[in-house]
Amino acid sequence: MALGSSHIITVGNEKGGSGKSTTALHLAVYLLHQGYRVATIDVDSRQQTLTRYVRNRRTTVETTGHQVPMPKHVHLPTAWGDSIRENQRAELDIFSKALDSLRGETDFIVIDTPGFDGNLARLAHGFADTLVTPINDSMIDLDVLAKVDPVSGEPIETSPYSRNVQRARSERLTRDGKAIDWVLVRNRISNLGSRNASQVQNTVDRLAERLGCRVADGIAERVIFRSLFPIGMTVFDPLDAGLFGTAPSMSHVNARQEYRSLVASLSLPASATPAAARAA
Repeated sequence: MALGSSHIITVGNEKGGSGKSTTALHLAVYLLHQGYRVATIDVDSRQQTLTRYVRNRRTTVETTGHQVPMPKHVHLPTAWGDSIRENQRAELDIFSKALDSLRGETDFIVIDTPGFDGNLARLAHGFADTLVTPINDSMIDLDVLAKVDPVSGEPIETSPYSRNVQRARSERLTRDGKAIDWVLVRNRISNLGSRNASQVQNTVDRLAERLGCRVADGIAERVIFRSLFPIGMTVFDPLDAGLFGTAPSMSHVNARQEYRSLVASLSLPASATPAAARAA
């Protein structure tokens, strides 16, 4: 990947609790373990979940001496002035400066967005090369993409979020001729087969066709993710019993394979040169 051309991965969904921050850090840490230079940006000024996740990771390193790769992390605050226009101008300025400062020294930039519409979230979507949208495995949560007929499962009307994404894709194409690769990821999939799970899958496939996006392999509901957040770790980090409290289980192994499959599904550029190869 040429200098200054970091691939930007935005993790977005206007519904809270969809697993955006967990997905963002797992993608970042996977790429770090592959030897890439990675930065993370948190544009969620309210929850700051990704920022807390990275902070927990730093604390674990400092208190235990357990060495793991760290992304270069930036948190961007929302402007709170009286003028909406001035706020948007200020946010564009800090967002652009953050990207400019990171592009020359990273291969990938992973951006976590809030569970609500806002100017910084729209900027993050508009600059994405790959847009990852985690969706909880429920018909109720699909309304972030479209209004769905409760009987047939057919999409009736696209949601405000989907229209925002389509606008961002159109503007990006006009601005620099690049397409945003939009990927839907079913999240918190139940391990038990059910009629609802099948209906969700069918509806997601219909939505993807209508919205012009792709569907990637999903991530199952696993307790391990809630256990990893307090120590800032991911399933890609070496976890011993002393750090994690218990030896990693098959759930850990299966979760790691799911995220590997997700990364493979994203078809990220293979032209970026890992640090080990650059140093050789």
